[in-house]
Amino acid sequence: MSAGEGLSAVRRRLRREAEGDGLGLTLLSGAIAAAVLSPVAWLFLRVVDIPATEALSLLTAPSTTRVLTNSVLLVTAVTAASVLLGVPLAVLTVRTDLPARRFFTVVLALPLVVPSYIGAFAFVSAFGPRGALADVLAPLGIERLPEIYGLPGATLVLTLYIYPYVFLTTRAALLSLDASLVEAARTLGEGRLGAFRQVTFPRIVPGIAAGGLLVALYTLSDFGTPAIMQVDVFTSYIYVAYNGFAADQAALLSLQLLGVTTVILALESRIGQDDASAYASGGGGAATRIRLGAWRWVAALACLAVTAVALVLPVAVLLLWLFRGGPGYAGGGFPFELAFAVNSVGVSAAAALVSVVLAVPVGYVAARRSSLPARLAERATYVGYAVPGVVLGLALVFFGVKFAPALYQTLPLLVFAYVVRFLPQAVGTASSSVLQVDRQLLEAARALGESPGRAFRRVTLPLIWPGVLAGAALVFLTTMKELPATLLLRPTGFETLVSYIWQVQEAGYYGLAAVPALTLIAVSALSMAVILAQERR
Repeated sequence: MSAGEGLSAVRRRLRREAEGDGLGLTLLSGAIAAAVLSPVAWLFLRVVDIPATEALSLLTAPSTTRVLTNSVLLVTAVTAASVLLGVPLAVLTVRTDLPARRFFTVVLALPLVVPSYIGAFAFVSAFGPRGALADVLAPLGIERLPEIYGLPGATLVLTLYIYPYVFLTTRAALLSLDASLVEAARTLGEGRLGAFRQVTFPRIVPGIAAGGLLVALYTLSDFGTPAIMQVDVFTSYIYVAYNGFAADQAALLSLQLLGVTTVILALESRIGQDDASAYASGGGGAATRIRLGAWRWVAALACLAVTAVALVLPVAVLLLWLFRGGPGYAGGGFPFELAFAVNSVGVSAAAALVSVVLAVPVGYVAARRSSLPARLAERATYVGYAVPGVVLGLALVFFGVKFAPALYQTLPLLVFAYVVRFLPQAVGTASSSVLQVDRQLLEAARALGESPGRAFRRVTLPLIWPGVLAGAALVFLTTMKELPATLLLRPTGFETLVSYIWQVQEAGYYGLAAVPALTLIAVSALSMAVILAQERR
């Protein structure tokens, strides 16, 4: 046998072994995907027990229609407002000679670190009927301010804290755009506006749609902000129905909410398919920046105004509460304990660890195998991210009560909920890291006699470790802020930062929320550092 034939035989043997190993990993990925999908199945099982006439009556009740209408209006308004705010800001920071562009890039993204429910009660404290601004204006004869509560107030608050999703995804699309296409359009006689309309905009639509999808899903799944702003939407109504012992209504509303989520995903997918060619651009160097002239200072002031309202205001309110006390600062019965922060860190770390352990095989199979089962297993893990936290929490409550009473209101069930909700963050970073590993390195290790497991540990794992850690950090930081699943599933007496914040907010003791809220913002800022550090990847 010649050397070439021997090498071919070795490669064939390694390929057969890899296929066998891949089958096992694919089955493991499928099992993980099935576990992630199980809460939705348990919810369907709960609804099956409801008589058809009762279900129809609940779904057609005026209260249900009102909740559906409010939810759709809120999602539409917040998504439209976020696009109208985020896209111009992205264009200003990427394509113009805006002063201090890097500074504005950071501060315009930072509102994302403020949990929207913290922003909501900071706004209520500042602009509410008995808020700080009302106290300042009262001596001037201004006794009544515009109403902060309701759909307009909820739209304003949510837009201010989640528009950075559109801002960041649009920036990414602009940074990856082949600048030579814009220059070619200008050479052919198109003005700046015409070049943007004909060349730039069609190619950044997928980025805008991706950001809009995140905004829509966040708005639809947000529980704290609509509740504080007194807007009846799916999440708050489901929570109230559950606590009011109307479990059937809560389950049916949860399925209706999942239906609206599916419609949003389908719309975004359609937009992405229609504009898939936009990703063909590969970045052909920096385009000539648009000179704004005297308007550059007006643009800078506009950016500062957005930052002041979205970021400086809530932080200032929290600091005021911290150093001077706030509404109900000395409220009895709500002492803050260091154990609350320890609990938050502990369950978040456990969720991050479990997510990484599950994400590595799923991400590895998704990156290395193009089979339909492998793709389905990876996509199935993303379902949990699209399922609102209140729906996920309610589904696991039904599971615990009916099928596993021993797990109901236990830490393992709470951690499982976090894993289902945020596993895609770890899967995404693991998969992208595996794609960057040269296959030939692994084949060389196998040819030298290493077993599949040892080859993975000695070659692949060290190379993907930074991405795995990044995914773990993202899961940890988002778990720290998760509110509805925590409220529904935490064990009795187990307080975390978010549950304590919600408890004192409901009791009207806003001042007591200063320390845990500032802690959450500081921790969330770390996630923004990760996002901005990876922006050009």
